[in-house]
Amino acid sequence: MATTIAPRAGAQDPREPDLFGAQARPAPTGKTAIVIGAGFGGLALAIRLQSAGIQTTLVEARDKPGGRGYYWEREGFVFDAGPTVITDPDCLKELWSLTGADMARDVTLEPVFPFYRLNWVDGTNFDYSNDEAKLNAEIAKLNPDDVAGYAKFLDYSAGVFEEGYVKLGHKAFLDFPSMIKAAPALMKYQAWRSVYSMVSKFVKNEKLREALSFHTLLVGGNPMTTSAIYALIHKLEKDGGVWFAMGGTNRLIAGMAAHFERIGGTMRLGDPVEHIETMGDRATGVTTKSGWHGDADAVASNADIVHSYKDLLGKSPRGQKAAKKLAKKKYSPSLFVVHFGIEGRWPGIPHHMILFGPRYDGLLKDIYDHGVLPQDFSIYLHHPTVTDPSMAPEGCSTFYALVPVAHMGKLPIDWDEAGPLLEKRVLDEVGRRLIPDIHERIVTKFHYAPPYFARDLSAHLGSAFSLEPVLTQSAYFRAHNRDDQIGNLYFVGAGTHPGAGIPGVVGSAKATAGLMLEDMLV
Repeated sequence: MATTIAPRAGAQDPREPDLFGAQARPAPTGKTAIVIGAGFGGLALAIRLQSAGIQTTLVEARDKPGGRGYYWEREGFVFDAGPTVITDPDCLKELWSLTGADMARDVTLEPVFPFYRLNWVDGTNFDYSNDEAKLNAEIAKLNPDDVAGYAKFLDYSAGVFEEGYVKLGHKAFLDFPSMIKAAPALMKYQAWRSVYSMVSKFVKNEKLREALSFHTLLVGGNPMTTSAIYALIHKLEKDGGVWFAMGGTNRLIAGMAAHFERIGGTMRLGDPVEHIETMGDRATGVTTKSGWHGDADAVASNADIVHSYKDLLGKSPRGQKAAKKLAKKKYSPSLFVVHFGIEGRWPGIPHHMILFGPRYDGLLKDIYDHGVLPQDFSIYLHHPTVTDPSMAPEGCSTFYALVPVAHMGKLPIDWDEAGPLLEKRVLDEVGRRLIPDIHERIVTKFHYAPPYFARDLSAHLGSAFSLEPVLTQSAYFRAHNRDDQIGNLYFVGAGTHPGAGIPGVVGSAKATAGLMLEDMLV
C-alpha cells in the first residue's frame, strides 16, 4: 500500500523535476527499518535512515502524514493543526543536504516579523523580535531599567543554548553516567530553577517577565516549573529567526514526505500499526490493522510513548512493565483550538499573537496543578494569511485560537458539552480585543479538543506534548531513544530527549538515527 503525497490544490507539486540539480539515491546497505508514525520526528528519522542506505518503510495511521502537523481544508480555507512556529531552519535543511538536495525544492520558508505580538488586557502591546534596536525600544516602553537586564538575560540564554542545544540537544542519554557527565554544565546555569524564576532574576517588569517566559508553553512546559535550560529558546530565535512555510506547516510535512519517497523510502498511509512483533529481546517487525506485516532489522516508533509501550508492545512483558512506569510520570497539558475562517483581510493583526489573560501564575496553576477549566484564559492566535493569502479564499482570512487546558487525567469533563461553550467564549474574547464583529464574519469554524488528541494521535490522556518538560523528566529521565532491553527498538519524538517542538523532535531524530546507524552498520 505504498502511497505518495498529493499536492494541495493550487500548490506546487514537490515531485516535479528537480530544478536544483540531479540527485542520486543512496547506495543500499542491505539493512531495513520500519518507522511507526509520520510526524515530524518520524519523517526526520526516516529521511536520515534512508539517506544512509537503510531501506525504510514509514507506516502512518492517518490518511495524511504530519501527526500534530496535520491539516484540514474547509470551504477554501486551509487550517494547520499545528505547530506553526518554525525555528532553527538549518536543522530542517540538513535533512535534504544529507543527499546533496536543497530544501528549497520542496519548501519555501518566509521570515515572520515580529516573531510575536504580545497583548495584555489593559491594551498594552509588545512586539518581540530579534531586531535589537526595536526590541530594546519595546522593553523601554515597559521599563527602561530592564533594557540592561534583558541584555544579561540574553547572555545567559546564549550559554544554556550552547550547553543544552548545541552540545546536548542531539545526544542520546541512555545511562545515568551520561547524565552525570552533563550535570556540571546544567548546574552552572542553575537548571534546577524555573524559566520564570531565572527571567525574574534579570528583569523586574511583570509584563516583561511574562513576555520572556511564555515560550515554554509552546513545548508543553509551565514557565513556573520548567527547567531554566529552556531559556535557550531565546537564543535559538535570535540567531535563527522565526519562519513560516508558505502554504502552511503542512507544506513542510509534504515536502519531507516527498523527499523521503524520492530517495527511495516507502510510505504506508491509513493503516495503523497494531503490534510491534518481538522474539526474545529483539523486535522483528510490525503488524498493522489491515493485516499487513513487515519484517525489519530495526523498528522505531514516533507514536505516543505510552501508546507505543502499552498498546503496540503490549503483548511483551517489556511493554507492560514500561507502560506502568510511564503512567506514573507527569504529562503536559492538552489544548483547545478553535479554527475559523472569516470574511475580510486583517493586515493589522500579525502572524503570531499572544493575548494574555488577567492572570498568569494563577492560570498556570489551574491548568497544571488544579485541573480545572478556568473562566479566564490566555490565547495564542495564529493568523497565517497575513503572510500567505493563498490559505483562504479571496478577501478572507484563516485563523486559529489556541488555549492550553488540563489533560484529561486532570480534567475529565464532557467535551461534547463543554467544547461549544468554550469555543464561543474564545471567539468572544478575540472579538472583544481584535475583531468586533467576528461572529458575523465567520464563514466556517470548528474546534479541536483533548479527546481528539487521544482519538487521532493515541496521545496519553490527550496530552498535546507528551511528558512534561520538568528537570526530573529531562534527558536521561525521559523515554530513551533506544529501549533498554529490546536492543533494536528505538523511539523518536516529543516523549524522548530533548522534547517537543519542531527543533526538539527533529533533534531527537538525529540522536536516534545516530544510534541506529551505529548499531546497524558497524
